[in-house]
Amino acid sequence: MNDPTTSATPPSVEGIQNRSSPFSVEETLLRLQEGIHSRNLILFAHIDHSGEAKRVGLKMQEAHVLIFGNPKGGTPLMIASPLLALDLPLKVLVWQDEDDQVWVSSTSSDYLRVRYAIPQELIGNIAGVDAFIEQTLQG
Repeated sequence: MNDPTTSATPPSVEGIQNRSSPFSVEETLLRLQEGIHSRNLILFAHIDHSGEAKRVGLKMQEAHVLIFGNPKGGTPLMIASPLLALDLPLKVLVWQDEDDQVWVSSTSSDYLRVRYAIPQELIGNIAGVDAFIEQTLQG
């Protein structure tokens, strides 16, 4: 396990929420995947950036991206705002910094709402993702 109180904060990027994880990269990924499935979301892909780097002889910090969503929720959003398809399905990055702190980074639903002028009646389709990630990181 990691101690989130001892690591520096990752760089700030507009619209990105960074949350420290008290779990290892593997445990964090497992908890997120279980949460995705338990909420009847689809895990479209798991990209293992660090594994692919290793495969070609390069070294980098642990970094994995989970791409997930639900067409019933996402389709109406993309109909209302077609460019939102650039950010859907939703993505979450699980990564480890040089101090071995594990982080979970994602684009905030509020940022997406403003960026793509998502109608208020549809924001609920993705608003729960932030709470889902927070719940996943609670021991």
